[in-house]
Amino acid sequence: MADTATSTSPNPWRTFLVVAMGVFVAYLDVFIVNVAFPDISREFPDVGISGLSWVLNGYAIGFAALLVPAGRLADLIGRKRGFLLGMAVFTLASAACALAPNPAVLVATRVVQSAGAALVIPTSLALLLAAFPPERRAAAVGAWGGVAAISAALGPVAGGLLVEASWRWVFLVNLPIGLIAIVAGRRLLIESRDPARGRLPDPLGITFLATGVAALALAIVEGPSWGWASGRTIGVFVAAAVLLMGFARSCLGHPVPAVELSLLKSRPFAAANVVSLIFGAGFAAMLLALVLFTEGVWGYSAIQTGLAIAPGAVVAGIASVFVGRSAKRLPPREVTIVGCVIFALGIGWLLARLGNSPNYVMDMLPGQLLAGFGIGLVTPLMTVVAAASLPPARFATGGGILNVARQIGTVLGIAVLVAILGAAPALADFRVGWWLMIGIAGASMVAALPITRPAAAGP
Repeated sequence: MADTATSTSPNPWRTFLVVAMGVFVAYLDVFIVNVAFPDISREFPDVGISGLSWVLNGYAIGFAALLVPAGRLADLIGRKRGFLLGMAVFTLASAACALAPNPAVLVATRVVQSAGAALVIPTSLALLLAAFPPERRAAAVGAWGGVAAISAALGPVAGGLLVEASWRWVFLVNLPIGLIAIVAGRRLLIESRDPARGRLPDPLGITFLATGVAALALAIVEGPSWGWASGRTIGVFVAAAVLLMGFARSCLGHPVPAVELSLLKSRPFAAANVVSLIFGAGFAAMLLALVLFTEGVWGYSAIQTGLAIAPGAVVAGIASVFVGRSAKRLPPREVTIVGCVIFALGIGWLLARLGNSPNYVMDMLPGQLLAGFGIGLVTPLMTVVAAASLPPARFATGGGILNVARQIGTVLGIAVLVAILGAAPALADFRVGWWLMIGIAGASMVAALPITRPAAAGP
C-alpha cells in the first residue's frame, strides 16, 4: 500500500464526504452533550453535577490519551481500516451511551466512544491527504476544518431539539450517520499506510497520561466536598503529580514515546500548546457555564438553551474560516493576544450584565458573540503556528500533541468550573466562574508572548 503522498483518488470529494461524516459526529458529541447535561442530571439526581461532569471529562480524557497512539496504530494497520474500526467503535459506544441505565455505565461508554473518535480524527485527515493531489490539499484540509466548525454551530441547536424528546437521542443520532459512513467507507476509501512502519507508542506512557489527568480532575472536582486540606484530596493531588511525572519520564526515555515531548524544544510550538491548553480550559468552562446558567438561573428549556448559545458558535466558525484563509498574512502573536482580549471582553460583558431576570438580547448575546469571535481567532491560529514550527515530517505528530493539550485544557476547565459552581449554583457562583475565565484569557495572553511569525504555514 502506498503512503499518503501517492495514493490520490480519481474522485477525491467522495472520500471527503465519507470522512466528513466521521469528523462531524466526533466533534458534534463535544458540543451536543453539553446541552443535554442538565437533563442527564435530572434523570440521575443522586449523583450531582460533580459526578456527572465525568460524562464530559471521560470523553475528553480518553480522547487526549489515545489520539496520538490511535493515529500511529492506523499508520501500521492501514488508515482505511483504522477509520472504519474507529467509526464502528464510536457508533456502538453511542448506542451503549443511549441505553446506559446509570451514570457509571454512561461514563464508561463515553470513554469507549472517545477511543473511537481518537481513531477517526487522525485517519480522516490522512485519508483526505492521500485522496487529493498536492495542489488541492489545502482546499481539502480547509473544508475538513470547516466540518468541525459546522459541528460546533449545529451542536447546541441539534442538542436542544433532541433533548426535547430525551437526552438519549443525542447519542442515538450518531447511529445512522455512523452506519452510512462505515458502508460508504468500505466501498469508496483507498487504503494507505506509513511505509516506515515502526512500533506502537509506549502503553505505559498512555496509561500514565490518562490516569494522571483523571486524578487531577477528580481532586479538583471533589475538593470542595472532601475538603481541600483533607487527606483524601491531598492524596489524590499527589497521585496525579506522580502519575504525570511518570508520563513525562516515560516520554523522555522510551524509544517510541506516547507523546514526543522533544518537539516542545521549539519555543513557538511549545507556546502554541500552552495557549491551547489554557485557552481550551476557558472555552470549555464558558460553554458549560452558559448551558447551566440559561437552564438553571433563567429557566430556559433545552431547545431555548441550544438556540441561545448557537450564535457564539457560528461567529467562532466564521472567524476560524477567516483566520485559516489569512493565516500567512497575520502576525500570530498579536492576533492571538487580540483574540484573548476580545474573549475577555465578552466574558466581562456577561459578568457585568447577566442577572436573575432573563434579557437575552441585551445581556447575553453581545457577550457570547464577542467571546465566540475571540475563540475563532485564537484556536485555529494555534494549529497554524504549531504546524509551521515543525519540519514537514512532524506536522501530523505536532497536530496530535496540540489536540492533546486542548483536551487536557477541556478537562481542567470543566473540573475547576464544577468545583466553583457546586451542587446548586446561584448567580454569585457563576460570577466567580466568569472571573475565572477572564483570568484564563489573561494567562493565555502571557503564554502567547514567545510565539513568532512562522516561516511558512503548515498544510
